[in-house]
Amino acid sequence: MVWRTGVPAAGCALLLCLLLGAGSSSRWGKSVTFQRARGKERPRRETSSSSDTWKPSYGPTFTPCRIPLTPAEHKVLDDNTHETGFNGDDGSYVILTWVGDGTGVILVLSTISVPLDTFIEGGSSRLYRSTDYGKSFHDISQSINHTFIKEEFGVSVGPGSSVILTADTPVFGNPGGIIFTSTDAGATFRFIQLPFHLVEPITYHFLNPDYLVALSIDGGLWLSLDFGAKWTKVHDGVHSFSWGAGINLFFSCSRVDAVEAEERGDLLLKRTKDLGRTFTIIHEDIYSFGYIGAFLFFSVMEDPRSPRVMYFSSDQGDSFSQALLPSASTEQFYSILDGDEDMLFMHVDNPGDTYFGTMYTSDDRGILFSKSLERHLFDGQRKSDFTNITSLRGVYLTNKLDVDGHIRSVISFNRGGTWRQLNKPDNVNCDRVKNCNLHIHGEHSRNNRIVPMLALSEPTAIGLVIAHGTVGNSLSSSQHPDVFVSSDGGYNWRGTLRGPHHYSLLDSGGLIVAVEAHHEGQVKTIKFSTDEGQCWKLYNFTEQPFFFAGLASEPGTKAMSVSVWGFRPEEDGQPMWVAVTIDFQSLVTRQCNARDYEEWLAHSTEGGDPEINGCVLGLKETYRRLKKQSVCRNGRNFAVIKKQSPCLCTREDYICDYGYYRHVNTSECVRQPVDVNKTLDMCLNGEEDELLTAGYRKVPSDRCEGGFTPRLKVPTVIRPCGVKPSPGPPDKSPSSVTHFDTPTERLVLILVCAGAALVILVAVVSAVLAVRRVVNGTRTPAYSFSNLRIQEENNCITVDHSSNGSSSLTHSTDFQRILDQRTAVAMKKSVNLLALFCFIFDLYRTFFI
Repeated sequence: MVWRTGVPAAGCALLLCLLLGAGSSSRWGKSVTFQRARGKERPRRETSSSSDTWKPSYGPTFTPCRIPLTPAEHKVLDDNTHETGFNGDDGSYVILTWVGDGTGVILVLSTISVPLDTFIEGGSSRLYRSTDYGKSFHDISQSINHTFIKEEFGVSVGPGSSVILTADTPVFGNPGGIIFTSTDAGATFRFIQLPFHLVEPITYHFLNPDYLVALSIDGGLWLSLDFGAKWTKVHDGVHSFSWGAGINLFFSCSRVDAVEAEERGDLLLKRTKDLGRTFTIIHEDIYSFGYIGAFLFFSVMEDPRSPRVMYFSSDQGDSFSQALLPSASTEQFYSILDGDEDMLFMHVDNPGDTYFGTMYTSDDRGILFSKSLERHLFDGQRKSDFTNITSLRGVYLTNKLDVDGHIRSVISFNRGGTWRQLNKPDNVNCDRVKNCNLHIHGEHSRNNRIVPMLALSEPTAIGLVIAHGTVGNSLSSSQHPDVFVSSDGGYNWRGTLRGPHHYSLLDSGGLIVAVEAHHEGQVKTIKFSTDEGQCWKLYNFTEQPFFFAGLASEPGTKAMSVSVWGFRPEEDGQPMWVAVTIDFQSLVTRQCNARDYEEWLAHSTEGGDPEINGCVLGLKETYRRLKKQSVCRNGRNFAVIKKQSPCLCTREDYICDYGYYRHVNTSECVRQPVDVNKTLDMCLNGEEDELLTAGYRKVPSDRCEGGFTPRLKVPTVIRPCGVKPSPGPPDKSPSSVTHFDTPTERLVLILVCAGAALVILVAVVSAVLAVRRVVNGTRTPAYSFSNLRIQEENNCITVDHSSNGSSSLTHSTDFQRILDQRTAVAMKKSVNLLALFCFIFDLYRTFFI
């Protein structure tokens, strides 16, 4: 998550402007970036102006529940609220980073850039460190020699307690860049001179923090096996790279001519399994590639004049197959929305500037893709609203652009098998609205500054979802978005806060905190709820309001401390950065016990059939989770407990296989009309797999047992690509009659028949001439057959004739025998030629008919 805040230069009124950029969070830490705009540049105008974006809503309303804070609670929070002002630090760029899990360490980097004309002299940086979850900070700038750290990717947090700071070193006059590494959460740093200049952040290995990969500005791929102490160049001309499973490292590189190789789709995809000692070319002429879950995927431009196609591999590139997806032209694109070891979500853009495309879901090989959602929204900035609701298995939320031009939200509870609109919130009255549903604001709205945050869910906060939404016929940018909460993974919703807010989940969902997002003005109040957003209490955390920059909490929702960041103007007109940390652990002191939890069956409905109630993706999942009315602390040792039991299979556990679709009026999967008279085949690992299917395939990750079973499938025929099976016995049924429909087929048939007739004619003439030659031989009186041996190659018969005289009887007998043998040989050659013709004609029927 990246937050940028801007204020004009001194002499102008301070104005907060939220610019929401690309995320910089990782699995090991979370960075929050605050930036003040430099100079007198005016903020860019969006499609929705600020007045339109933030004006009051005219849609259905609800009344939030507020509970006053008692004097005792107010005093406890006052005693456990800590404010830090970074006096004398007017840095224009501030990065906040959490380091490690449960360490309580926060690093704050403040940088000041000098004007562009003095760039060679660099800027300055200050580094602050907190070890008590932001309650106090210490200046440790001397540990990095006050070196100017990059603003864009200056701080990288890895597994464990590892940190890398990248210096902003001028390229000219320096052999390479400079980094500072730490293995103790920033307590100490090590200075390292790189032999190259970085073009992007250093990448950690998933499991081993000592293994680092970097890309230099000249396309060199560099590898370090000792956490940056020593670097080795492993390849040149590299465009992108990605770690795979184990120590597999994939990268795309150009040939000798590297100019516009990526745009031309002229890259090589390579892999090293031994950390750069040897390389294997996986595929040529690729356009781009990526790795997610257990799948390696890459798009290939097989012909400069042809669109791109997608290839997938589930075995680290040892074998790969073309995905059964529509091809994409240069004006279109593919996008992997999400994926794991079981399946992938893929978006294929529609041609033209349509801002939508089709979403597909894959099988467990990443090869067979089925349509999941049409008209899936993908805006002009190539941003999707697709969201994985991580608090409940199999739930995904996204937006679609309907034919009428309106954006509407849809949700799936079975990994994209089916989608439906969101239910109307329970506490919203929709009497004046014809079609009343909840629509969630996603990335598209955040890019247009309509909302400050996306939907939030965490795996440890079972069923809890908090998001900005609009209630009505569609998603409207003219309405004032409100905050809604779901406690059951998105089935039911409730309006909880009026207007846009910044929010965060603490204590595994036992505590929600929020700060109102003021487009203009300063903040001093935080709202918190201990009952999943049903009611809220308000607390003024500072006496001197400041311009809000961000709400920061430790990743993983285990902590109960939250920091509110921003800056306030001083008397000299220069802003001072401020951090206020509130520790709610002193307010919620009681540790939860067994009576505070309840058994909750996910995906269940009241009054449902007990056999299938709660069955989703083939399982019933019963969770142990905190009751809404329990005010207690889950604690850092809290772990999600759930029980699973398999369900009987139903049609809901299956989706239509490739070449099939679900009929509108029934739940049956029927064959696509264009494929009724064709077999479905594909090439997998060099073999052609004739897909003889019942039309269904089980949803990936589905664990149902028994119950509904599709019709028995015909055994799949496997053969080498391009080779068809030998023809079986002729089918006398009318449906097996061969038709020659096209002019090309008729022309080829005529040519084959003419050639065959010519061959037969030559054979017959040859037989006649042979007979005549023998007959004419009887008219030669000096013809002798003494010790004559005749060997026929075709029938391997050897005839040995001997004569002691010139008897007419003997001569006649020998002649007749020879004549019979010659005639038989000629006729057999004709038969063989005729058999050859039949074989050629069978080949023609196999490949052309």
